[in-house]
Amino acid sequence: MNFMNRMMIFFGIGEEDEEQSQEYKETDGQPLDAQGRNNVVSLHAAQKQVRLMLSEPRSYEDVQNIADHLRNHRTTVVNLKRLPKDEACRVIDFLSGTVYALNGNINKLSPETIICSPSNVDIQGSISELISEDANDLLR
Repeated sequence: MNFMNRMMIFFGIGEEDEEQSQEYKETDGQPLDAQGRNNVVSLHAAQKQVRLMLSEPRSYEDVQNIADHLRNHRTTVVNLKRLPKDEACRVIDFLSGTVYALNGNINKLSPETIICSPSNVDIQGSISELISEDANDLLR
């Protein structure tokens, strides 16, 4: 059926061919309840497993893999110890831009370790605050 015939039928001017009329599918006699049960999804099966990625890039070229983890909503801890200082700065700049574009967060865990998290992960506190609190508790 072409476009003009469809338009004429829509406005009530034309007639629908018998071949084009709707045919009803016969059921095999099963009640509707039995057929509908296959559409039930367990809530436990729908939950995703949370993954934390650990990364130790050896060159600037490895930073794209880390960005891909962030795009896939995986929190990533990045150890920059094996990189020269200038490359480590470039990696941090690249990941800062990635995290900003994804509305995520980037936090410093140590002078050579950072954690990058996507928008669905909230990181609270900082390591230096926790260390100073523990030191104060030990001195009391």
